[in-house]
Parts: sequence; C-alpha cells; structure tokens
Amino acid sequence: MIEALLSGGGAFLLALALGRPTVSWLRTKKLGKAISEDQPSSHMIKAGTPTMGGAFIWATVAIVTVLTNLFEWRNGELVFERRSILLPTMVVVSMTLVGFWDDLGSLVGGPYRGLSWRVKFVLIALLSAVVAGSMYWGLDAQSINIPWAGQFELGYVYIAIAFMVVFAGTTAVAVTDGLDGLLGGLAAFAFGAYGVIAFGQGQDFLAVFCFTVVGALLGFLWFNAHPASVFMGDTGALPLGAALATVGLMTGHWLLLPVIGAVFVAEATSDILQVAYFKVTGGRRLFRKAPLHHHLELIGWSEPQVVMRLYLVGIAAAMVGVALALSV
Repeated sequence: MIEALLSGGGAFLLALALGRPTVSWLRTKKLGKAISEDQPSSHMIKAGTPTMGGAFIWATVAIVTVLTNLFEWRNGELVFERRSILLPTMVVVSMTLVGFWDDLGSLVGGPYRGLSWRVKFVLIALLSAVVAGSMYWGLDAQSINIPWAGQFELGYVYIAIAFMVVFAGTTAVAVTDGLDGLLGGLAAFAFGAYGVIAFGQGQDFLAVFCFTVVGALLGFLWFNAHPASVFMGDTGALPLGAALATVGLMTGHWLLLPVIGAVFVAEATSDILQVAYFKVTGGRRLFRKAPLHHHLELIGWSEPQVVMRLYLVGIAAAMVGVALALSV
C-alpha cells in the first residue's frame, strides 16, 4: 500500500507541474470549448474555457505507470512483470484518442466536426468487446463476487456481462462531466475505493494504478476547481469511465460499480428517463434539464453546492462499496 500511496502523491505533484503549461498552451492555441444551448444559460459565461485538459491527466498516469508500475527489480535486474496492467493502459490510450477526436468538434469556432453519438457508441462497443475478450481469455476471469455469498463462476455469460459493464460504465461517467470539479472528484473517490479493494486482494499493481489515477485527478482538480481554468473534455471523461469499469472487472467486484459509482448511475439514469419521458408524453420533461446536475442547478442550487453535495454522496457510496467488498 505504501507504493500505491506514494505513486498517487507523485502523480499529484506531476499533474500540478504539467497542468499550468498545458492550460497556457491550450489557451494560446485557442482550444476553448463551445457551450451547448442544452446547458443552463448560466454556463454561457464558460464559453472559450480551454478544454482537452484530460490530456495532462493521462500523460501523468502514463509517466508514473512506466516509472513505478510496469517493471520490478528481481535479482538485480529490471524485469517486465506486471503484464496485466497493460489492459487498463490500453483502455486509457484507446479512449483518450476517441475523446480527443470528439473534443475537436466542441471547440469555439473550430473547423472540425465531433463524433456523432452513433459513431461514439460503435467505438465504445468495440473497446468493450476487446476488454471482455481480454478478461475472459487473457486474464482467465469469469466470476462474480457477491457480498456475504462468495465467488461464483459464470462461464461464457461473463463475456456478455463484461461487455455491458465497460459500455455502460464508459457512457455513464462521460454523462457526469458538466460542472466544474464534478467528474474529477467523483472519479477520484471511485478509483480510491477500488484501490483499497485491489490492495485487500493482494493486487498491488492494480492498487498502484488506481491511486496513480487518483493523484492525477487531484492535480487536475487544482485547475478545474470552480471557476475552472480548464475542462477535461471527453479526452479525460471517456477514458475515466472505461478504466474504472476495467478496474472493477479486474477486481471481480464489478457488481459494486453501481454502488461505488452511485452518482454516475443517477446521472445516466436521469438522461435515459428524460429522453424516454419526452418521447412517451409527446414533448413533456421529467427533469428541468438532464442530466441530474443541471436539474439541481435549475431548482436553485449553486454550482458549488451541486458539486459538494454530490461529492458527499460519492464519498458515502465509496465507503459502502469498500465495506461490501470486504464482506465477500
């Protein structure tokens, strides 16, 4: 656990060091985000804020992972030992590229077009299939851990479940990105919880990865705190969801993802319900705006209040999730 915590602390410092020049470069290149008309009018003041800040989150994770979590000293030699950590690393790289592509289409006055939801869903589905296959055939994973009941083998059914876990997790986390500091903090709590779970299982390398992400997110939040000087964009949000789902699968406690990520579930569910209700009722809305964080703003909560109160829910959910994992 010492290695994991030190890696997290180092990632925090590195993200702080990378953050300021990255934000300055994004501002110089005028890579500012355009604000959608679907968002509350109070957000229009944020137009032009640099986006793609997720780049320095994942640059930090990549550097720290190479330095601390891919090799081990054995008999005086540096040995490439932690091969399974390549899976979440591959997930991060793949989704970062997809997110970057999509972010190009969200720039103020940008000449590029972002990805349509249909294309984005296809790419997420492809990644989900690769992760599901890698878990089953590469890491020999096919089980479910149920609190107070134990571990059970699922056989080939596991592949379909793993696919849905990654697909749903990626999209739910991405939907949550919308307020200054919201997703970064909630994701840090979730990765921290899975870091503790991984350490309890003896998966030290996975714990190091989780706390490396936590440290990088804390460094990002230094610049993303309200009023944000940079947004993570899909460059940060899509890899966060995919990596969290992958970590959940690697611990065998993917069943706890809806618990640890309770706010992510609420945000995604509010979006789905809003669309379904709108179609069924011929144009009526269930929420003032979806996802949930915008509805909370429009009923009178300030942006910092929404973020802090959802933080509290996220922390409590993470604690409950760790407790349930320890009961297996």
